[in-house]
Formats: sequence, structure tokens, C-alpha cells
Amino acid sequence: MKQIDQAEDIKSMIGANREENKKKHRVRWIVISVILLMVVLGGIYGLGRKGSEKIDYVTQEVEKGDLTITVTASGTLKPTNQVDISSELSGTVRAVLVDYNDKVKSGQILAKLDSTALDAKVMQAKAALATAEAKLDEAEVTVEENTMSLNRLKQLRKLSDNRAMSENDIETAEANLARAKAQLAMANAQIIEAKASLRLTETDLKKTDIYSPIDGIVLSRALEIGQTVAASLQAPVLFTLAEDLKNMELHVDVDEADVGTVKEGQHAVFTVDAYAGKNFPAHISQVRYAAQTVGGVVTYETILTVDNSELFLRPGMTATADIVVKEAKDAILVPNAALRFSPDDGNDTAGMQGGLFRALMPRLSRRGQDHTKSKDKEKAKTRIWILKNEALVPVFIKIGETDGRMTEVLEGDVKPGMAVVTDTKTISK
Repeated sequence: MKQIDQAEDIKSMIGANREENKKKHRVRWIVISVILLMVVLGGIYGLGRKGSEKIDYVTQEVEKGDLTITVTASGTLKPTNQVDISSELSGTVRAVLVDYNDKVKSGQILAKLDSTALDAKVMQAKAALATAEAKLDEAEVTVEENTMSLNRLKQLRKLSDNRAMSENDIETAEANLARAKAQLAMANAQIIEAKASLRLTETDLKKTDIYSPIDGIVLSRALEIGQTVAASLQAPVLFTLAEDLKNMELHVDVDEADVGTVKEGQHAVFTVDAYAGKNFPAHISQVRYAAQTVGGVVTYETILTVDNSELFLRPGMTATADIVVKEAKDAILVPNAALRFSPDDGNDTAGMQGGLFRALMPRLSRRGQDHTKSKDKEKAKTRIWILKNEALVPVFIKIGETDGRMTEVLEGDVKPGMAVVTDTKTISK
């Protein structure tokens, strides 16, 4: 009896499991059906929207003209020769003879320091020189007297057959002469010293007048009458002069990525904020090898020569220069937007008809298309698109330089005036 009861229990459990599995299958099919229904409805809705919209193409004409490749760099304007003038002497400013923007000549006095003390030193040095000259005259007379005395003693001794004068008298006279000659040499040395002292004092006196070393213009002055000037190892700048503002230099910092294309002799144009819209010509005179690193950016200082004959430009102005590194004359030019355009951009079915299957199914592999593109790259060709009978047609070209907006066409079946596709736009029907 127990075995019969166990068999019935097993049958009842199996039956329960079957009922549970049937319920799970029904739920699964319901979920799948709902999902498929949503997909179909979504596809129909999408196709309905596509049917109410039309894809149009934006085109731009191929041009013929000059293409200019430039490198942009910023910097400041400076005089070709700028001189800072200081004073070698300390003193009080007695006169300031020039002001800002004054034109000066080489050797012109710009300012004067008080020279009262140095005038007195010059007089003192002249007096010392006069005293030394008097001592020299006295020493010369003494030498002459001692020479005559010695000669006289020697003559008397000779006439008296060495009996009139003793040897001691002769030696004393010779010693006196030697002493007089030493005094004469000392007097000569004192003359040299006095002259040197006078020359040094007179030189310092001349330095109380501050001169211009060049022909130029006064850019700045930093002294007033009565001001005390203190000379030191780092003497303060009293005047700043520019030699010639009709010729100036523009110092710009060229990025390390561009410096390889920048060379001496290249032309450039630059602008300054003071004259908006006005271009000033320049040309590169020097590209320096020393690198400058500011904020982690490596640049190379480049010098441009500027003609400022009209004196519009001033030292310190900030300028932005466009350096012409390459030029293409009478080139066939296509817009860069045409090079970037692809029929698949923004619309997988642009220019083609779709269907429900395409709307519902995943996108097919583009291996074949990628293979074609790889072949195009191997041939160094770029694909652009034109419209023929409202259909997209590819045209393969070989491109050259670009200025960021237009690109030069080296090879390809394109002509000026030809319309190339640059973008798409959706138009509601």
C-alpha cells in the first residue's frame, strides 16, 4: 500500500510541474508578442515620419584662386635700438633739458647734476698741479747748481794737481748732486700724479652733464629737478631713448609645432588693437634657436622687421601676426566641408530608399565599404560628392595644402563652378 501511495504522489508532482511550465511558456510568449508589436508600431511610426520628410543637400561651388597658408603668432613692437641712460655719479639734479617724445642728437645734453663740489675739486687739483710744477722748477735749479758746483771742484783739483781740493769735498758734491736729481725725479712724479688727479676730477665734472649717445627720441625720463641720483652697481635708468621709430621690430613667439615652417625672409602682415582692420606689412629677419617655455608651452622668439615711416606704431604695442609660410597661385579650391561630408553622416539612408525590413533589422556590416575606403587611401585619393540627376555621385581627388577653410586640388575631375555637396538638411513635406 505504501508503494502505491508513493507512486500516486510522484504522478501528482509531475503533473503540477507540467502545469507550471505551461504557465511560464504562455507568459514568455506574451512578453515576446508585446515586444514585437512595439517594434512593428515603432517602425511604422518611423517610416511614417520619414515619409513626411525630404532629405535635401547643401552644395558649394569649387573655386579658383590663391591659397595662402599662414602661421599666427602674437608679440610686442620694439625699437630697433633702445638705449637706457644712467648716471655714473651721485648728485642732485640741477636741470632737466628734455621731455617725453623730444627728438635728440648724439652728444646733446639731457640733464645736469649739481657740480659745485666737483668744481672745487677741479680748482684744488689745478692748485696741486701748480705746486708740483713749482717744485719741479726748484728741483731742476738745484740739480743745475749742484752739477756746476761739482764741475767747479773737479776743475780746481785738476789745476792744483790734486792738492787744492780733497777727495772728501768731491764726494760730498757728488752726493749733493745725486740728492738733487732724486728730488727732480720726485717732482716729475708729483707732476704726473697732479695731472692725473686733475684729469680724473675734470672727467667727473663732465659726467655731471648727462649726454645722449645716439640720435633718437625720448621714450621715458625718470628724474626731476632737485631729485637725488644715487650711483651704484645697478644705476637707476634716468632716460630711455629709441634710435629710430621709423624702423621697428616685432618680437613674436612662434609655437614649436609651427617653427619648422617659419624661415627668414618670409612675409607677414600684422594687426594692432589701436588700428582695427588695418594690416601692417613685415618680413622675418631672424628665427632664434633658444627656446622659451611659459606655462608648459614651448615657443621660439621670431623677429620681424617693420616699416613705420608713417609713425602709426609705438613701442610696446601688442600685435598679432600672420606669417605666410606657403602660397598656391591660381589653384583649384574645394571647401573643407565637402571633404568632411559623407552620405552616412546623420542619415543612414541618405539618397536611398528604405523599407520596413531595414527599419526593423540591425544595420548590415560595412566591411565592403571600409575595404573600398582602404583602397582609396592607398591611392592617396580623397572622395567628394556631387549631384547628378538628384543622385549622389562620388568624385576622387588628390588634395594639397589647406588654410582650414579651403583645400587645394592637385588631381581630379573638378572644375571651378562645380557644385560639391557639403551637408544635408531635412525638409518637411
